[in-house]
Amino acid sequence: MIIFPAYKTYGKNFSSGGRLISLDFYRGLIMVLLMLESSRVYDHLSAGTKGSFLEPLINQFFHHPWHGLHFWDLIQPGFMFIAGVAMAYSIYKQKVNGVLWKTQAAKALRRSGWLFFWGVLDYAVRGDHLSFELWDVLTQLSFTMLVAFFIFNWRTRYQILFSVGLLLLTELLYRNTNIPGFDQPFTDQHNFGNYVDLLLMNKINPGGWVAINCIPTAVHSIWGAVAGKWLIKLKQDKSRIISILIFGLIALISGYLLDFYGITPIIKRIATSSFVLVSGGYCLLGLALLYGWIDVLGHKRFIKPFIIVGMNSIFIYVFFEIVVDRWLYGYLHTLVSGILVPFSFPAFPVNMLGSLVVFAVEWGLCFWLYRKKIFFKL
Repeated sequence: MIIFPAYKTYGKNFSSGGRLISLDFYRGLIMVLLMLESSRVYDHLSAGTKGSFLEPLINQFFHHPWHGLHFWDLIQPGFMFIAGVAMAYSIYKQKVNGVLWKTQAAKALRRSGWLFFWGVLDYAVRGDHLSFELWDVLTQLSFTMLVAFFIFNWRTRYQILFSVGLLLLTELLYRNTNIPGFDQPFTDQHNFGNYVDLLLMNKINPGGWVAINCIPTAVHSIWGAVAGKWLIKLKQDKSRIISILIFGLIALISGYLLDFYGITPIIKRIATSSFVLVSGGYCLLGLALLYGWIDVLGHKRFIKPFIIVGMNSIFIYVFFEIVVDRWLYGYLHTLVSGILVPFSFPAFPVNMLGSLVVFAVEWGLCFWLYRKKIFFKL
């Protein structure tokens, strides 16, 4: 169920069949980080480094509790941003092959439908009962990708203005919708997003996540599509990199200024405008850096293990969210600990080894699919 086929660069590289390797690596890197999370490597590292000098570093692999930013808060934006970049290449490839817009639209709608289905299915089972929840990244992506698709053919400046409009809309909804009990725009459990969740699902997420994050985070997918268009249309590598860098720096600085002056705090759990600007800026800078390093300068050592995972990104995401989380982790961890505990190994190395075995199984599955040339598509 990979959402991203084998994209080829246009412009100077399209005719020669070149690949945008930086995009493959970027996607694979995010998926490997998510696989390590699903294997609970970060949980065990956190428990094993409590009170040590490494604790602040390991904390970066967990979401910030509320107002602030950790490295891990950039993973979902990166996921959505890459989807936008890849969509740009997919659409241009379809145009080159003469695919009509209505056929492209039907494909985009079908893809979003499947993303929504798998996102809902991911959270559908809670203990011994069924649940309907809209907080999964795939559910959110099903919306953000449709928005990015339907404005893709607009001029770039209008796409960017539209994305700013989404951020302004989010600000207005949170600040000016005065509903008793939900009239505190940046307070957990008492904001407009929580109220909408009550309407949609009759529940509020205890962690503070809200379903209408899909509105502001659509900006990530739109900006990914814009960056993809620049990579395709601009003729010089220097122009491509500079355009993406400048855009990223403007977004990054704007977001941090909004937070610094107390206008809008950086809060990932409700995707405030300052958070979207900062995280989107980092995504743009990351793409520029990787494109320059890998595709322009040609540094491709040690990246294939990540590319292998990225080739079946949505499949492996659904696999570790449903199969690993609900069954495989417990089975393999019990197997490893059952073998090692009689030898009196400390809990930390036993737990870490169990998690690494789970990760190895996940990566091994990706490698097997890669070797067999099996690539699941939505």
